[in-house]
Amino acid sequence: MSRERLTPDALVSAAADLADEIGFDHLTLSALAKRFGVRDASLYTHIRGLADLRERVAMLALGEWADTLGAAIAGRSGHTALSAFADAYRTLATGHPGRYAATRHPVSPERLAESGSTARIVDVCYALLRGYDLSEPDATDAVRLLRSTLHGFSDLEATGGFTADHSLETSWRRAVETLHHTLTNWSKI
Repeated sequence: MSRERLTPDALVSAAADLADEIGFDHLTLSALAKRFGVRDASLYTHIRGLADLRERVAMLALGEWADTLGAAIAGRSGHTALSAFADAYRTLATGHPGRYAATRHPVSPERLAESGSTARIVDVCYALLRGYDLSEPDATDAVRLLRSTLHGFSDLEATGGFTADHSLETSWRRAVETLHHTLTNWSKI
């Protein structure tokens, strides 16, 4: 890629792709510069350093996450929304491991507020839960359960943590069905 094509957006997009390939923790300015065929110093015109690049990748990933999860539940409620949300979550986490790791990277409060991505993800989660008629503080507890379950399963899947000779898809469907059952019967717990 030529120097003329170096822009902050191009660098962040390429860095996110690179993170998916080599892991977010292995993302370096040198690896990114190599991808563009330039010296590390050429990147500093567009980014302030590795910390800035990682925050920008995190913000890109959070925005993509919010868009994908929002689209997954659009026009759906209850069980169908939950299934679509869960499947989108799993696909993002296992299909884009670098971006997924980036969503858990600390980002400055100013940058988070500026983008609104985290707030959009929270809004999507609460929109999903409206189909289960949950109000506070139950909704917060339910969001935590949902995230813990989906994250745990997806993370274990992505890292090869499931080794039993049993269908992973069957286990996933059972996990989603269990979440649906729990959310449906929340007031009885």
